[in-house]
Amino acid sequence: MYYKFYLLFALFCFFQLAFSQKTHKVAGQVLTEENEPIPGANISIGSAGTTSDFEGFFQIKLTEETYLLKISYLGFKTYSQKITVDGDKNLRIQLKEKQEVLDEIIITQDVEALNTRSAQMSVNTLKAESIQKIPAVFGEVDVIRSLLQLPGVSNGGEGTSGFNVRGGHADQNLILVDDVVLFNASHLFGFFSVFNANSIDYLKLYKAGIPAKFGGRVSSVLDIKQKKGSKKTFKGKASIGIISSQLLLEGPIQKDKSSFLFAGRGTYAHLFLKLTDNKNAAYFYDLNAKYTTRLNANNDLNISIYHGNDYVTINDSFSNTYGSSFANLNLKHRFNSDLNANFNFSYSLYNFQLDLDLVGFDFKNDISNFNLNANFKQRIAEGFKLNYGLSSIKYNINPGTIKPTRPDSGINTDDLAEKNAYEHAAFISAEHQLSSDLKAEYGLRLNAFWRMGEKEFKGYTNDLPILYDAEKGIYEKAEPIEIIDQSKSSIQKEFYNLEPRLSLAYSFNDDTSIKASFNHLTQNLHLLSNTSSPTPFDVWTPSGAYVKPQKLNQYSVGYFKNLKGKKFSLEAEVFFKTVDNRIDYVDGANLIANDAVEQIILNGESRAYGLEFLLRKNTGKLTGWLAYTLSKSEQRTPGRTTQENGINNGEWYLSNYDKTHDISITASYDLNKKWTFNSSFNLQTGRPVSFPVGQFEYQGLNIPVYEGRNLNRLPTYHRLDLSATLTPEKEVSKNWTSSWTFGIYNLYNRKNAASLNFEQNRTTGLNEANRFSIFGIVPSVSYQISF
Repeated sequence: MYYKFYLLFALFCFFQLAFSQKTHKVAGQVLTEENEPIPGANISIGSAGTTSDFEGFFQIKLTEETYLLKISYLGFKTYSQKITVDGDKNLRIQLKEKQEVLDEIIITQDVEALNTRSAQMSVNTLKAESIQKIPAVFGEVDVIRSLLQLPGVSNGGEGTSGFNVRGGHADQNLILVDDVVLFNASHLFGFFSVFNANSIDYLKLYKAGIPAKFGGRVSSVLDIKQKKGSKKTFKGKASIGIISSQLLLEGPIQKDKSSFLFAGRGTYAHLFLKLTDNKNAAYFYDLNAKYTTRLNANNDLNISIYHGNDYVTINDSFSNTYGSSFANLNLKHRFNSDLNANFNFSYSLYNFQLDLDLVGFDFKNDISNFNLNANFKQRIAEGFKLNYGLSSIKYNINPGTIKPTRPDSGINTDDLAEKNAYEHAAFISAEHQLSSDLKAEYGLRLNAFWRMGEKEFKGYTNDLPILYDAEKGIYEKAEPIEIIDQSKSSIQKEFYNLEPRLSLAYSFNDDTSIKASFNHLTQNLHLLSNTSSPTPFDVWTPSGAYVKPQKLNQYSVGYFKNLKGKKFSLEAEVFFKTVDNRIDYVDGANLIANDAVEQIILNGESRAYGLEFLLRKNTGKLTGWLAYTLSKSEQRTPGRTTQENGINNGEWYLSNYDKTHDISITASYDLNKKWTFNSSFNLQTGRPVSFPVGQFEYQGLNIPVYEGRNLNRLPTYHRLDLSATLTPEKEVSKNWTSSWTFGIYNLYNRKNAASLNFEQNRTTGLNEANRFSIFGIVPSVSYQISF
């Protein structure tokens, strides 16, 4: 009976061999005549079809046969060619522009679209057009404010700088502009961001699943790409508003080969104050410039420059100047169709100056870095790509210089010890299609941090710069037992860390998938700030003998779905993360001009977990999204021994940036060709604060008594903003268009509390809580022209 089984099996194998057809890979890259990649081109080969990726590449598996290949993209002639598939093929196809197209063709890709099959998760992308639709205070479009509309992103409140991601501090965000690190992203103490929305192409915010090419921070990566100037025609854009104006100019230097882009922005509200004899002033300006050229078919050169400054003065007794500058040289080289490289050399500087004429001293500090990195992308095989590279950064930190400005100030000149460090990294990551439904991105990053020697290095007994007084129950500064002048070329302390990354995506179909990721990240640069958000006065410090690197472990799982032909998209994620060696401050810590910060800080830990939900409407007259976050962020610093209480008795307490509920609704409605209406609504749990539970009198002063850290909250925060844009029909005789934007920030005049201050009523003798609010209702109007 077994021979029947073998006979049937042999017949099955015969028919399989007889009727099966061998498949081959047809791959290629779609380019313009200037060898610029075309993302999103439509490729059809017989009945099979696909689109080109961000770098213009595509790939299709086909059986042996002759096919008609067609490639099309808006503004280009359709490419057609018969190809015979008798083996693997690698094509390089250039599309020609249509002669009847008069305007310049702008090649774009829908970077905001949800890719369910990609292993990348916890990433939000916004185009410049989306950012400019979000209503903003004074009508000044703000990149940072646009981030706050996304799930998992918040800040300390109105008028605060920076942003917090998944319960992390603002210094835990790596901010990159054209691959350059920024140390401060705010103008006027947080009222505006340093990013000119007119010069931005798009931004990506990585909250988890962070690729191995990024490192140095443990909370998120904000990757901002600036626009390239037009290589075809000269054009520009200008706007004037209530308190600020902007100008953007771009055009070819050598047509179809090189271009420039220049953007400038400034405020002038202080000029109106002078008309009222008001001696106070506050203003900023910033400048962006970018040069792009194609050296040859395989090499592109880009140069980016930024400079911005803020100036604040109060009654000639206080003046504050601070700002950022950077420059970047970028070379993109194409070795072949499967291998290309990105080389960057950049310099970034943030400086701060405070002149207190009332007291009689001047204070300056700054931080700068030189960064050299190389990033390679290589297609190894079908469904397998590698990304690898090296980076080296030199940090120079000047914590501060104090100089007297008056002979009678009683202040002596003091130069705080300069701090230097090097951070080197090597990384490799793979994008791997494990099966038709399972895709993985995995990688490894090796981080080496060298804290260099410094002048007047302080040594302490048992290496403990801070001591605990068990009788008083408080921490006290330890006295140094030695002060050593170390050589700047010697290594004071070195740290080596391996950072594994893993992301997985399982696709049920083209529109539905589940994803999971794990990140281990290290941070060696820390912002010393004991406020709820960074201020320009805060100082950075590197890891070293007394400050340990922060180390994060984060786990994320999510469900992703496109609905109704990608008209809607849904993202839902849960996350859990822990950070070791998070800096905490002893009660009464003074960070200003402190030359021994190790005497007021302890290393603790933090954790955050939550749920994020994002529903987007992507097409139609009405577009926008609903974002909701349910989360908790906590911090703990236990005692170093059983005899020490630690901070807050070693118990977990809410971090300054914990917000249990956070809801954002953003909508844009195109009524017709003339009118567009935009709105945003925010509702958040109030920020954690500490209220006094009692008081006692000491030498005629009322001293408040606190029970623990962040046991209370500010009132719930909510706000509705509206804007309307009127674009009149373009007159045939004019070569420019114009528009008006009318906005109302905080429509119903909600007095959201920035803080609560407790004072004693001199009449009744009772303690009262006074709410301090920054903005009520703020109307705005601006006029824009494009030419």
